Amino acid sequence: MSETQNVWKPTRKYFLNLIYFILSTILVVAIWPHELKENWIRILGIFILVSSCYLVLWLFLSHFRSEVLDVTRKTLFIILIILSFVSLTRFVITFADQNVLFLIPFVIIPVVIRTFYDARLALFILLITIMLSGFMVPDSFVYIFMSFISGMVAIFTLTNIYRRAKLFITALTVIISYSALYLGLNLMHDGSFENVKLSAFYLFAGNGLLVLISYPIIFIFEKRFLFLSDATLLELADINQPLLRKLAEEAPGSFQHSLQVANLAEEAARLTGANLLLVRAGALYHDIGKIANPKYYIENQTNGLSPHDNLNPDDSAKVIINHVKNGVILAKNFKLPVQIIDFIRTHHGTTVAYFFFKKYTDMHPWDTIKEKEFTYPGPRPFSKETAIIMMADAVEASSRSLVKYSEESISELVERIVYLQEQDGQFSDIPLTFKDISDIKIAFKKRLSNIYHVRIAYPEREF
Repeated sequence: MSETQNVWKPTRKYFLNLIYFILSTILVVAIWPHELKENWIRILGIFILVSSCYLVLWLFLSHFRSEVLDVTRKTLFIILIILSFVSLTRFVITFADQNVLFLIPFVIIPVVIRTFYDARLALFILLITIMLSGFMVPDSFVYIFMSFISGMVAIFTLTNIYRRAKLFITALTVIISYSALYLGLNLMHDGSFENVKLSAFYLFAGNGLLVLISYPIIFIFEKRFLFLSDATLLELADINQPLLRKLAEEAPGSFQHSLQVANLAEEAARLTGANLLLVRAGALYHDIGKIANPKYYIENQTNGLSPHDNLNPDDSAKVIINHVKNGVILAKNFKLPVQIIDFIRTHHGTTVAYFFFKKYTDMHPWDTIKEKEFTYPGPRPFSKETAIIMMADAVEASSRSLVKYSEESISELVERIVYLQEQDGQFSDIPLTFKDISDIKIAFKKRLSNIYHVRIAYPEREF
């Protein structure tokens, strides 16, 4: 490949995101408090300050969260949050009582961002927003300091946001942190309690209570921007969901297999730092396409007879491979999120339905060009979570065929399955490290050993 071909070419999404950033910068400058006789030099100064903040945000996203810039709606989501709170600050400073500024619930920013992303991005977006807002208000340093520290404290309490009590704890910590900082700053400046106003504590209490509206805000963003919160993942993973009940009733063997895959994958996700709830939900739905023809899959055959006995290998492969396509159609009909559909599409990647391909080549040894007809359509896994499900699915299915269950046989099985998938290039689109793969294999071996452990042979009871 020539050097000319290696030159980076900006994409349409790049230009669209750049336009959003520029428009957002112009909007912030436009809503900035202006003097009656404004001159262009001051406006230029404001533009430089605002654009500096957005430039730092762009650099942060491009270096640490490039997937945000790869999806326009994710970029727009972050820009809208920043614009909303900057606009709210601009509106509140028009009030006669400037203390009302402390009623603005900046903590909602890390709560919402943390729900869909990580704490580091939540903290950075909070910092950018309060810096842009802080330039507008009187006594900027105190305002930025109190808002930033309270936001940081809130982030530390935001584990397991799907538990309702957590948000109440966050609201309480916000009230306490604002109150403590206000008291400390007043005592430091005045050396007495004389200027400590009780009304300020009422504002801090209101600020904390306003944090509780994060849930409806999260719900709105989730629906409008196609995000997936932990609360929604918990709902999807409930086995009483209509689609999972349908799988349990019409393909009970496939349902049990999905439960075991979920248990294996959950253990691997815990060790590798993957999204635990997303992995479990994806595992439960990955095989829903088998509802269409349940008897064609061995786990649902009870009488020892297989419909494949009366089919040619290529026809059998077509039925088996089609469970991916059927699963996607069924998932869309039941309005499953696209993140869950991704697990259905990728859990076989671009592997070959080898059992039927081998059967076909044994019958037609001269025909070596039909491998494509026995290959799953893909795509290959493109995230740590989808890769874990692919490994767990293959390992769980193969573990049922073991003649003898021992630590050696289970270890050999796991090593062989994962090695074959690696050699087949199924993980080439994922930034998996050797440690990640090692941890995943350790998790599988441990969980399978617990499932198939040796039991005591109890003596029969005489009647």
